[in-house]
Amino acid sequence: MKLRKTTKAIALGLAVTLLAAGATGCTKGSGDKTADGKTQITVGGWPQKEGTELDNYNARKEKFEADNDDASIVPDSWKFDLKTFYAKASGGQLPIVFNTHYTEIKQCMESGYASDLTDGLKKRGYDGKFNPKVLDIVSDDDGHIYAFPNSAYVLGLGYNVEMFEKAGLMEADGTPKQPKDWNEVVEFAKKIKAATGKAGFSIPTTNNNGGWIFTDIAWSFGAEFMKQNDDGSWTATINTPEVKETLEFVKAMKWEHDILPSNSLINNDTNYQLFSTGEAAMIVQAGSFTKYLTKYDMKAENVGIMAPPAGPKKHVTLLGGTLYSVSDAATDDQIDVALRWIETAQSPELTEDFKLNKAKTIDKMLEDGEAVGIYSMSIWNDDTESVKFERDMIDEKSNININHVRLYNEFVQNMPCELHAEEPVFTQELYGILDACIQAVLTDKNADCGALLEKANSDFQLNYLDTL
Repeated sequence: MKLRKTTKAIALGLAVTLLAAGATGCTKGSGDKTADGKTQITVGGWPQKEGTELDNYNARKEKFEADNDDASIVPDSWKFDLKTFYAKASGGQLPIVFNTHYTEIKQCMESGYASDLTDGLKKRGYDGKFNPKVLDIVSDDDGHIYAFPNSAYVLGLGYNVEMFEKAGLMEADGTPKQPKDWNEVVEFAKKIKAATGKAGFSIPTTNNNGGWIFTDIAWSFGAEFMKQNDDGSWTATINTPEVKETLEFVKAMKWEHDILPSNSLINNDTNYQLFSTGEAAMIVQAGSFTKYLTKYDMKAENVGIMAPPAGPKKHVTLLGGTLYSVSDAATDDQIDVALRWIETAQSPELTEDFKLNKAKTIDKMLEDGEAVGIYSMSIWNDDTESVKFERDMIDEKSNININHVRLYNEFVQNMPCELHAEEPVFTQELYGILDACIQAVLTDKNADCGALLEKANSDFQLNYLDTL
């Protein structure tokens, strides 16, 4: 991953705003020791609401401090938000440990607000332990590591088991028939519409959710949405034949095949609701999507997910996830304590802490009525003890027919396709622009895909890429 100063303009603008207000930042090492000499770290994202999650965090803190008598944990409720990140960072107010996503780590790295963890990780024996595909996301070209991966996901094809059964798309053992490509997704959706009268497929279209899913589909059509030039500048490539073909494909889902919901303005929450209540049979999602379905009382045994379909040009899916970052203000001692803290939640070694916390996480999923049985893409090499333990525990505690998710689990383990990170700069802004294009073609049968994408390309270039 090549580091370039693409976010400096944003960072400096927000920093100037903060400094003009008279804020003063903390220097490295200030406040890192307690009165009795313990190394103190603040940990962001601490739950505030009374309940099981807060109880688990507090118990984890108590046990950690008992096992590490040189360390002290200070809870901090701040969760990563790009709108407030630079102001907090330039003012020295970031928690020592904070959570980020794959889309955000590049900004943290380039702006200089994330610590280099390479030496600390090496000292703690992490060489060769991380999944190389994930490690690339958090490393620069010189192999320096700036975040500790916490989770990874790849998008698959979620399906409503009951609707698949009604359409004759399930094997006797509960394994779904797998559409091999996007054309077969359409054919499956037509069968579901004929059998149930409901939408065979649903795609969100608002709040940047549509653009997010659209890029994943478009990559399989051979599309890319921007390219970086030799001088470091960026050129929008939204108006290419490949992107146009994808938009025309989505448009045909509505007007030619009639397999989408009647409502064309759908956010992610509505998408989950349609899926959960049997109004839509298939959605593109990661394996963790079951946590969003319980609010609509979807039964765990009715949740299924399989491998993503291929496109006409390639078989590809999105790689995303969450990360732990350590503030650049951290001392070497704080980095060491931070890594030890993170290890209580995520470790390649099969420690008692790891086993305890994984068991609590899965028990909480069962308590909440989520489907347990779906594997996540591992941040570790598949032969590590913790991966084997976690997957064995998922199998043991599964509350579903494992065949409902077997095709996705096998896909995650074997990864027989290309993995694609989210687009590198102004990602959310790109999604918003693509949302508008999707809405246009789903609300107007005569919408001109080429003209829409020409305007989208011009707007993205002028309003965003040219500002870097």
